[in-house]
Amino acid sequence: MKVPSLQLLSLLSSFATLSCALNGKPQQRPLESTPAPPSTESESELVYLHRKLISHESITGNELDVGKWLASYLRSHNLTVETQEVSSTRYNLIAYPGDSAKTDILVTSHIDTVPPFWKYERSTASNAEDTIWGRGSVDDKGSVASQIIAVLDLFSQARASNLSPPSISLLFVVGEEKGGDGMRYFSDHAPTNYSAVVFGEPTEGKLAAGHKGNLGFKLHVKGKAAHSGYPWLGISANDVMVEALARLRALEEHLPKSDKYGMTTLNIGKVYGGVAANVVAETAEAEIMTRIAASVPATVKAMVSAALEPVKKRAEEKGGSLEVEYFNTGYGPIDIETDIPGFDTLTVNYGTDIPNLEGDYKSYLYGPGNIFVAHSDHEHLTVGDLETAVGDYKRILSTLLERL
Repeated sequence: MKVPSLQLLSLLSSFATLSCALNGKPQQRPLESTPAPPSTESESELVYLHRKLISHESITGNELDVGKWLASYLRSHNLTVETQEVSSTRYNLIAYPGDSAKTDILVTSHIDTVPPFWKYERSTASNAEDTIWGRGSVDDKGSVASQIIAVLDLFSQARASNLSPPSISLLFVVGEEKGGDGMRYFSDHAPTNYSAVVFGEPTEGKLAAGHKGNLGFKLHVKGKAAHSGYPWLGISANDVMVEALARLRALEEHLPKSDKYGMTTLNIGKVYGGVAANVVAETAEAEIMTRIAASVPATVKAMVSAALEPVKKRAEEKGGSLEVEYFNTGYGPIDIETDIPGFDTLTVNYGTDIPNLEGDYKSYLYGPGNIFVAHSDHEHLTVGDLETAVGDYKRILSTLLERL
């Protein structure tokens, strides 16, 4: 029997999805409509740039390829580009017109993403409502693309009027998704006495009035292995861990609160311990992240220590141990400027590179897309979101330039 071509394509697509699933390969959530490869003839420069950025996989630690491509792109648009080596295969990019990287305003985003990589796809809708999918489409390559086009437009307008280029430089850093080593390196090795710094992160096209602080820590438990048939001969590290985590869960409602940021939240992100069901667990570990709504990390640390002290004491009395290891220094809530007319505002719960950049400057946080879809298998935004962001970045930067 002859199978109509559309049915055949559907069958082949279903078979490919099933094959990948059976092989254990992750699958991006399918589009609601059939994706079509974007036509380079109909692409704007903005959509082209965004597509190329997403198409280069750049999970934290693997930013080299996207960095090379982006450096070439920026140089092709007559910008001076400096590469700032953060590690042997990873570097930040600093781009500016002319000969000096010292400018009054810095515009910055990050070029790394969280895993896993999801390929670029664009839906078959039309014009501004076209939907773009893929890892980093929102966080944070949407900001990178729209920032670049906005700044290039401002430079082009200045040239057309026979004016010097605006005092703006661009910075694209590695490592934001995993500790911020790129921005910290820039902060230690480059001048940061800017008048203003515009950070890019998904803010739904609004100006962020601030974001929560954070503090990350691990719990390490040591017990004593034994046969599970004779548990009294051992010390279960998992039992100690369960009790410790229960204490932390009960602690959460007592952590600092604020009207602006709400509750301090505590996420038990990773727990592992033991070697088998029939062995009393000798070791256990957990990784926990708090998002601080008020006060300072030292206050949260003291509350964590007090909550865990009874568990720690009982573990030591049995011959085991419970230790807390903080894997970052943490910081309290970050207030951010919103004094640009015409923008709605919001607060966000995620972290940014703002605390990693030292200096006396006014900070602004804006970007296209919604954080609710970032880090997910359905990360996406519309072409309209990107286009709006270009105009908004130009408004923000023009206002800041007028104030110099």
